[in-house]
Amino acid sequence: MSRSGLNFLAAFLCLTLAGQANAKVSTAEAAQIGQSLTEVGAEKAASADGRIPAWTGGIKPADFGTKFANFKQGNFYPELFSEDKPLLKITHDNYKKYVTELPAGAQLMLERYPQYFLNVYKSRRTAAYPDFIAKATQENATTAHLEGGDDLKDSKLGFPFPIPKTGMEAIWNHKVRYLGSTVDQTGNFLVVSPDGGIHSASYTQSVRFQYANPKMAQEDKRGMIFQLVRTQVAPPRLAGQVTMAWEYQDGSREAWLYTPGTHRVLKAPSLGFDAPMVGTDGGVSIDQGDMFNGSLKQYSWKLLGKRAMYIAYNNYHLQQPSLKYSALIRARHLAPEHLRYELHRVWVVEATLAPGQKNVIAKRVFYIDEDSWTIAAVDCYDSRNQLWRYQEGHLFPLIVNQIVVPAPMAVYDFTSGRYVLTNLVNELPYVAKFDVKFSADYFTPQRILSSGRQ
Repeated sequence: MSRSGLNFLAAFLCLTLAGQANAKVSTAEAAQIGQSLTEVGAEKAASADGRIPAWTGGIKPADFGTKFANFKQGNFYPELFSEDKPLLKITHDNYKKYVTELPAGAQLMLERYPQYFLNVYKSRRTAAYPDFIAKATQENATTAHLEGGDDLKDSKLGFPFPIPKTGMEAIWNHKVRYLGSTVDQTGNFLVVSPDGGIHSASYTQSVRFQYANPKMAQEDKRGMIFQLVRTQVAPPRLAGQVTMAWEYQDGSREAWLYTPGTHRVLKAPSLGFDAPMVGTDGGVSIDQGDMFNGSLKQYSWKLLGKRAMYIAYNNYHLQQPSLKYSALIRARHLAPEHLRYELHRVWVVEATLAPGQKNVIAKRVFYIDEDSWTIAAVDCYDSRNQLWRYQEGHLFPLIVNQIVVPAPMAVYDFTSGRYVLTNLVNELPYVAKFDVKFSADYFTPQRILSSGRQ
């Protein structure tokens, strides 16, 4: 076995065993944060071979603002890094040389579709979080823990587990990562059939974040992560349908559904796990939104260690309004010449369906960016342990807001040959508006009912 393979095996054994112990880290371990580790727990240093650079603070809003003084929130970002040229092209013919650095889903894409390829560019560690997130993360390192596996305790604002000991802890970092205080956005689903035909659905969405929001965290006594309202705009058969969700730190969720035909708001306990996401024609499960969301209770979790992997990152070209869907969307997959991949260190987490639990995805392997704690890719296996779906999040740093989102997200179905795109916003009227003021009753069933009747 190669040295890298032995290192990965050693990390796997250590981290698996560590997951059975107390999750809190020692004061000595926590002292690494801000020193050898970044403020959120990533390795500061460059990789030994130099392919991954050292983290030098990411791109700060002030630096971006100096260069792009006319940029306004809600606008499309300028095409950063347009001067970069591909350093490597991974193809159907050569991908087996890179299997240790490719998710299983990416390997199958390259094997199955000979015309598909990955253009690999210079790695840029652009992610940077606000100072209050950094400060809270260091404090959380020695206090945060999970009760019963899926109930976050003694953690506030920042990442709870910058030095994760278990798979659950790594996933919780993704679940509660900083995404701003409030946001109002447009979004869409594009379902691409095997012949390249497109069925679309669009919606508006408003979110008020509670956990990682300094304006709300002190007021929240219920341990809430966020409140969300989504209103379907198209197609006509779905228009006017409203879903609302309240997500909690104990892994629970309250959800409501308003349908125009009934003029009623009903509790919707089934809005979670593998229920189909509205507008995706069954191509995406609810718990695949934002790469993964909701309770962790259905799975047994393992932290498999950290690896250098090729993931989709920093593709500001992909979100340009000048790039039309007709040029980007092809049968079976996105046009690869418009995609950007970089080598980054990721945490690898495996989730296997627990005995007695039911979910159409029997096993998932997550690849989580160390700099942002955003899930970049997920291998999804069916009950026969066959690779069924591949989720790929094109990690997009919104520099002004100091957040990272997996947008767009592609969910490739290897059985049907179709795929679903979420939040490919090139042809939408605006991307997202942050720090929006919502009324006190905005995220309530009563408000949804009254607005639906108007």
